[in-house]
Amino acid sequence: MSNYLKTLPRDASSGVVVFLVALPLCLGIAIASNAPPMAGLIAGIVGGLLVSWLSGSHTSVSGPAAGLTAIVIAQLESLGSFEAFLVAVSVEPASTEKLATKN
Repeated sequence: MSNYLKTLPRDASSGVVVFLVALPLCLGIAIASNAPPMAGLIAGIVGGLLVSWLSGSHTSVSGPAAGLTAIVIAQLESLGSFEAFLVAVSVEPASTEKLATKN
């Protein structure tokens, strides 16, 4: 535990830099996908926190990928609304878990 506290100032400053680099990407992907900019911001923050918390690596990096824009746009057009897209994204992991437990 003392090792984590020892590196906390450097880890915090690194985290701020990564956040500032990822912020325009998160907003840009959301805007390019016709999603609300706040959705991109929330996705970037939640994704970054989850990956850093769940990953045991000291060097893990996560963030937006511009290639996702085409996928999100296609799904938004297919589903008709951003709300339907959110429902589809939140329902899919639960469906996948049920299928995995049946096999």
